Amino acid sequence: MDAQLKRGLLDGCVLSAIRDEDSYGYRIVRDIEPYISISESTLYPILRRLEAAGQLTVREEAYNGRLRKYYHITPEGRARLEQFREEWKQVASVYQFICRGDSHEEG
Repeated sequence: MDAQLKRGLLDGCVLSAIRDEDSYGYRIVRDIEPYISISESTLYPILRRLEAAGQLTVREEAYNGRLRKYYHITPEGRARLEQFREEWKQVASVYQFICRGDSHEEG
């Protein structure tokens, strides 16, 4: 998969993973992995980028004697997620155009 396309998809997946409730790195990876491959080493730069863009905030909370970072989607993040959904409708339309006729191979 093209790196730029995957980057955009991962941003959308991360925002969607924290859309309904705050979450932490390992859980975000678990929530996304059934749909697209992602590792924690890939996730954390995405989280930092989204935080720098004002699309999420971070808070630390003690958990089993350690600090765990929880990520929260901001109004800007929700707006970006909605924008991603609208853009994806266009991508899906292009995909349908590209794949038209695949089920009717000529021979």
